[in-house]
Amino acid sequence: MRPVFEWNLGSRSLQLGKRTLVMGVINVTPDSFSDGGLHFDPDCAVEYGLQLLQQGADIVDVGGESTRPGARVLPSEKIAAANPAPVGQPHPDKPPLSEPEELQRVIPVIAGLKHRRPEAVISIDTYKANVARAAVEAGAEIVNDVSGFRWDPRMVGTLATLKCGAVLMHMRGRPEEWRTLPAVSDVVTLVKRELRDWAELALRAGMKRERIVLDPGFGFGKSFQENYPLLKRFDELHELRYPLLAGVSRKSFIGRALARNGKDAPVAERLYGTIAGETAVILKGAHIIRTHDVRACVDAVRMADVVAS
Repeated sequence: MRPVFEWNLGSRSLQLGKRTLVMGVINVTPDSFSDGGLHFDPDCAVEYGLQLLQQGADIVDVGGESTRPGARVLPSEKIAAANPAPVGQPHPDKPPLSEPEELQRVIPVIAGLKHRRPEAVISIDTYKANVARAAVEAGAEIVNDVSGFRWDPRMVGTLATLKCGAVLMHMRGRPEEWRTLPAVSDVVTLVKRELRDWAELALRAGMKRERIVLDPGFGFGKSFQENYPLLKRFDELHELRYPLLAGVSRKSFIGRALARNGKDAPVAERLYGTIAGETAVILKGAHIIRTHDVRACVDAVRMADVVAS
């Protein structure tokens, strides 16, 4: 039985633990690993978000910048000082996504979704404090920061002021460094220790415990083999005494597990492996599943919750 929490989003709370919540993903990007370009147009992204809600998503997570392996990312104060990247298709030699362009991508989508579905719970996937603030002002109630509030030194203070919900995710290094990171002998112990430390820093900076959800960051700075013990021992993260979010959807370590004839399964062929991974973490106590395949995940959740809740 997993613990039950009330996740304080500011104007309302979400109960976590009685059933698993599903967070559907909208990548308003031309270059995400899973669906880059499919929802780059704001109107298309809004329509897709409405589809996810219709399919049963409890939360819609809107992101405007890819943090795929090899992506170049920088703290927001350095991005702001750089020349803004031109709007359009990215190129590996271009600088990280500028703050103005990220805002141009995500704010119309958040505003459009809230206009069409005012009751929808929307999350903004960003590591930039200014983007987080603008997104919350546009209607988002959750900030999902893949950097664990560490890349932008203003993020923790901003979140404390906004009084919204927040997801603190674990990541080793930066995407452009992942291929050269040294191996970890016990990744679960490392993730637990660093999540505990980063959460404590957030609390000392003024954030409230009831506003924070933790995410171990499957695939983010972890090698293929380091993700499997994190999956197997996911229940150990309950020692941190926070609600837990898991995002295993379409990740490369699932493609490796499904390899045939020496070739990893491509992204388009990872659905069944994704559902198996999502079911596994639910049975290990995940409170929220972040997924690209909402309809399939919702059905899996209904069965897994018979055991987990």
